[in-house]
Amino acid sequence: MTGGVTDTESTAEAAVRAAALPLPGGVPTDAELLDFVGGARYVLLGEATHGTAEFYATRARMTRTLVERGGFRAVAVEADWPDAYRVNRYVRGRGDDRDAVDALRGFTRFPMWMWRNTVVRDFVEWLREHNRRDPGRAAGFYGLDLYSMFRSAAEVIGYLQGVDPAAADRARERYACFDQHLDEQRYGYAAAFGAGQDCEDAAVEQLVDLQRMTTGRLPGDRPLDPDERFYAEQNARLVTAAEQYYRAMFGTRVDSWNLRDAHMFQTLTALGDHLRWDHPDEAKIVVWAHNSHLGDARATEMGAAGQWDLGQLVRENLPGVARILGFTTHSGSVLAAAEWDGPPRVERVRPSLPGSVENLLHRAGGDRFLLRFDREPVPERLRSALLERAIGVVYRPDTERQSHYFHARPADRFDALIHIDETTALAPLDPVTRPGTEEPGETYPFAV
Repeated sequence: MTGGVTDTESTAEAAVRAAALPLPGGVPTDAELLDFVGGARYVLLGEATHGTAEFYATRARMTRTLVERGGFRAVAVEADWPDAYRVNRYVRGRGDDRDAVDALRGFTRFPMWMWRNTVVRDFVEWLREHNRRDPGRAAGFYGLDLYSMFRSAAEVIGYLQGVDPAAADRARERYACFDQHLDEQRYGYAAAFGAGQDCEDAAVEQLVDLQRMTTGRLPGDRPLDPDERFYAEQNARLVTAAEQYYRAMFGTRVDSWNLRDAHMFQTLTALGDHLRWDHPDEAKIVVWAHNSHLGDARATEMGAAGQWDLGQLVRENLPGVARILGFTTHSGSVLAAAEWDGPPRVERVRPSLPGSVENLLHRAGGDRFLLRFDREPVPERLRSALLERAIGVVYRPDTERQSHYFHARPADRFDALIHIDETTALAPLDPVTRPGTEEPGETYPFAV
């Protein structure tokens, strides 16, 4: 042992240094990225926090390469379906929004800054311009999450009003079951504890009715717009999933988390099927979400407790067609709230704890580097259990070990990692993001 570092730790650091691929340009070269992706149809790009500029910017730059050179035709993000679809209309030259800032105004639920920030704004403008220049290789922007139960129900009714008013009336009657509740959380509480009507049957009936409509034509033999039809059907599917989720919120955390990530996976595969309808060979999707959703849960202590996630579901159900890349950081700053629904503020990120993957990568040296676990050499220490940090939209540095760390095996959890040793906070488009009192959801992870 020399200077407080054991021989084992020195060996692990040396192994990381030997395997690390420097990123002098800040991102993998196009050749390196495309080699890593290979023939994958799904590329899952994570983040260790919801408020770090470098994570967002690196994902955006890599996604540009995958769209321009890799044949990817969609970006699916950890965001609500209707809010993201407004952006999708904008990047495809539809809708009434004048610019990306307007298109991102659909994001009104806490935490707005996850998507209303300068990096996403610039990427959305780039994607619109790419689609204008090269419409034959246009790419869309979609949401995977399920918090928007009431909003999605309204979107279903609005769609039907324009194509079949009688069907819209049926949808209003079914969704009226939710009207006695002020918000989703209150509905979930009432349904879970028998204090109100359970609306599950009504939501399922509406989904089945809409699916039945989409198999043919509407009154007047007018064909349905396939994209808007898909949008409406996904909204109806979201209402059924969200209804289960909000009831499960008052049960175990594992149950509600599993329902949420199962919905993300179902939305991702439905989007893949939709893209394949017109472009069978180009149904390739880039996913942006937190490491906690994208890293394979089977390699974590949460997985041992019965929790799964999107990354695990993709690997199990779509074997061999996905790549998962996570991110880590040692220290710096982050944009986060002190409590749920609080205003965002820039917080210092504490240096990573000894015994964590972040600390090991920091000690190995290098400002920014890539570790690939799909080829040798893979540092053996990264196949064993280490602490891993997860900061969401709430950061609690005073209880960081309990609130933000869990055990995981990094090389089994991801196909690659990008480590950025010191990072900086996102720049939000809005100085304060406190639209009202929203339910404390699971947008941020914390240790079990």
